[in-house]
Amino acid sequence: MQFSFDHLVWFLRKPEEALAPLENIGIHTVNGGRHKTWGTYNTLTYFGLSYIEFLGIENLLIAEKHKENRLITHIVKQLPKENGEGPARIAIRTDDIEKLAVKLKEEGFTVYGPIPGERVRTDGQVIRWSLLFTEIASNHHSLPFFIQWEKSDDERFKELEEQGVLGKHTLGHPGFDSVGIAVYNLDHTVSTWEKILNRHLSVEFINLTINARCSTLDLQGAKLLFCTPLGDGPVDQVLKERGETPFLVNLNATNQNRFFKMLNGCWIFQ
Repeated sequence: MQFSFDHLVWFLRKPEEALAPLENIGIHTVNGGRHKTWGTYNTLTYFGLSYIEFLGIENLLIAEKHKENRLITHIVKQLPKENGEGPARIAIRTDDIEKLAVKLKEEGFTVYGPIPGERVRTDGQVIRWSLLFTEIASNHHSLPFFIQWEKSDDERFKELEEQGVLGKHTLGHPGFDSVGIAVYNLDHTVSTWEKILNRHLSVEFINLTINARCSTLDLQGAKLLFCTPLGDGPVDQVLKERGETPFLVNLNATNQNRFFKMLNGCWIFQ
């Protein structure tokens, strides 16, 4: 089975409100479309096939009906909270979601799906995929969900080029370097993710910028950076306010070198 970083889901009450602040710093962002059967809608920013999805609720009555789609149950529960907005979930692309579902069940994980999904783009075109969610008994762990698209990577890349959503950032030629995930117990988290993906993470190291002990998982599309705090700092603050969750976007080739906060998340430009 192949695994690639697909996208970061970022909860916002009004996803369209991501457009102006991102465009102001040179990140090209577009309205995505609607998930009619889930009651949600999104705004998107692409870095090749890897992207950030700013996801919001359009129809709460519809969204509340979904129990198997754990992303929708998550956003329904999370958004009303005081610190409910911000980076929320990691989506990993796979090429055999049915086989993966069997594997995870055999290894003792709770599995939801695969379930079909679709989004109606602003131009009326329907995009389709399948989703798979995995959970463990301890509910504070931030685990990935998996996606398999109806079309191939090459077909999707060509369509994104034709839509004109690629290569329009003005701050350079940015790409995903990594996405940071705040965790309580680095050793336990590393063990769990290694079991799910059947691959080893890097030897741990200290990241002074965020005052954390970290380990990375190299995936095509972006690295995942798992961080547990050494003391006061961004990781410690995230865990206190939001629990285990993605919290950091690290972009390269931005012609800058800075750390800042925006839209209730942390960003590094390098």
